Amino acid sequence: MDLGLTDRNAFVAGASSGLGLAAAIALAREGCRVAICSRSEERLAAARKVVIHTSGATPDRVMALVCDVTQESQIALAMKQAAGRQGGLHILLTNAGGPPTGLVDDFDADGWRQGLELNLLSTINLCRHALPYLRKAAASDGHARIVMVTSIAAKQPVQTLYLSNTARAGVQGFAKTLSEEVGPLGITVNTVLPGFTRTKRLQHLVDDIIARTGKTKEEVEAGWAAGAALRRMADPEEFAAAVAFLAGKPAAFITGIALPVDGGYSKHVF
Repeated sequence: MDLGLTDRNAFVAGASSGLGLAAAIALAREGCRVAICSRSEERLAAARKVVIHTSGATPDRVMALVCDVTQESQIALAMKQAAGRQGGLHILLTNAGGPPTGLVDDFDADGWRQGLELNLLSTINLCRHALPYLRKAAASDGHARIVMVTSIAAKQPVQTLYLSNTARAGVQGFAKTLSEEVGPLGITVNTVLPGFTRTKRLQHLVDDIIARTGKTKEEVEAGWAAGAALRRMADPEEFAAAVAFLAGKPAAFITGIALPVDGGYSKHVF
């Protein structure tokens, strides 16, 4: 299937590793010019090389921008730089690292605030500062997409992920509301809800569960796999394929959805 992504301009947040990096590779492989951002200049430079090498993109089509997505001023600058160098913006992928794990009494007010800033307010601010460019793209050639990374925790809360459960559910409400506002302009807004996927973030969750329960890594991962209809965990590339589809031309009439990519782990009917 031709996704119609050749020479489209994408901005991928949180792309130095994990799901963000996998999505950047998938978009670059489909022909996008990709701007990737992360807080760490060193990790970002390494990720840019991975995107170029893995996707086959030429170096001029992958740009790296140091940006802390909890800082609105940095978001605004990075978005301006990306759109300026690429000649506009067609696709925004919002993404950020997961907040700490813990139980309800493990976080004070500042901890809760930081969790919301990382996973909810960053998403809102990325969208706010991308929208002027996306409106222009929608008006000029009808291709403007927002894809937000959330989590199965948004629909089926995961124990000890209080901060993530709360923030991700907020992102879902924001995304659905935004899809109604910008839909008449031709901008689609969707969320992708990854399940248990083999990333460094997941290893942190494994370590936390081991510390709390005494289980082995093999037991923890087997439990997650057993909970999915497909009886296995996901690879980042499987998540990235869903992102690329929603960013592409064939998905032009899909908006306001929350797409689980979890192998059937979440058990809700709708």
